[in-house]
Amino acid sequence: MLNRLKNLFPRRGNGVAIELGSERINIAQLHKKGADLSLKHLCSAEVPEGIFEEGRIVNPQELGDLIRTTLADNKIKATHVTTSVPMREAVIRLIPLPAELNDREVRDLILNHEAALYLPYPREEVDLDYQKLDLVTDEDGLDKVQVMLAATRKEVTDSYIETFQYAGLPVKVLEISSFAVLRTIKEQLRQFAPQEAVVLIDIEFDCTEIAIVVNGIPQFNRTVPIGTFQLQEALSSAMNLPLSRNSEALQDITIPDIPVSSINNHSEAMTSINPGMAAMMRILAELADEVRRSIEFYMSHNGQELKLEQLLLAGPGGGLGQLDLFFTQRLSIPTTQVDPIGGLGLEPEMDIPIGQRPGLGVVLGLGMREV
Repeated sequence: MLNRLKNLFPRRGNGVAIELGSERINIAQLHKKGADLSLKHLCSAEVPEGIFEEGRIVNPQELGDLIRTTLADNKIKATHVTTSVPMREAVIRLIPLPAELNDREVRDLILNHEAALYLPYPREEVDLDYQKLDLVTDEDGLDKVQVMLAATRKEVTDSYIETFQYAGLPVKVLEISSFAVLRTIKEQLRQFAPQEAVVLIDIEFDCTEIAIVVNGIPQFNRTVPIGTFQLQEALSSAMNLPLSRNSEALQDITIPDIPVSSINNHSEAMTSINPGMAAMMRILAELADEVRRSIEFYMSHNGQELKLEQLLLAGPGGGLGQLDLFFTQRLSIPTTQVDPIGGLGLEPEMDIPIGQRPGLGVVLGLGMREV
């Protein structure tokens, strides 16, 4: 049995999608009629301090109560939940195996041998799942099948299951958050050739998750400790304002278009903007540099000839005004802000501003599992 990290790839069902974050929980239900998707429910609730510590759930009962209350307040009924763990809590590996192995042999090899080679902790301490992908030919001309392995520590899995037990919902699907985002933009990803890579930059509350994606599959993953909270901290400190955890204030901010060379010095361009914006831009410059280092590391250790085509900004911090222009100029790589609403062809009854849409990738991607 593969324990509880279940169903990495979509299956039909009937339930509710819930994204758990340090700052907010997001809830969505999608409906499918024929080939058309519609958004039946979309809501969120702010998460009080003390429920998460360093991105991990430490008070599952209070979080479960918040989920139950939010569902009731929005008249959402469900029999089970689809949810996700952050990429930083997961180990994701691509493993090449002999193509002639049957499904039972692949399973035995993964569980009894290969998993232990790729995990940084003992096999008995993790929940895992795997999925066979495409056939490839290795350097020796041998046919191999690529297998994606995903694992997370049982203590993390336990915290999610316990949280939803308090909410009165069994967990049907638990996957990796970056997989959910990629599901909402799969049509966009199909425009890229197998030898073209894109970088998903998911700016969350207290971290940014970076995934280099080739042929729709994450090949490299890294988490850096810069998120919307660090941006707000820099802004508040520079302006002598009280610090807030709520990232909604950032959605009204537009990053000014100034020369990249001006950001890390006291040039006339930087002194012409307010100190808070200047402080934020320096944090964003640090983040862009971390993305560059991730790309350089992957490219230097990857045997394939790849061309990096695009950066994709996601998460609650990904919708900052002109952030795509900032990354394009800083890294000289075309950058776009993902729009899962448009990518899925949804026409919600409520108005969802463009700046908020990149932050809905995870919950809408989870919602697609139910249709």
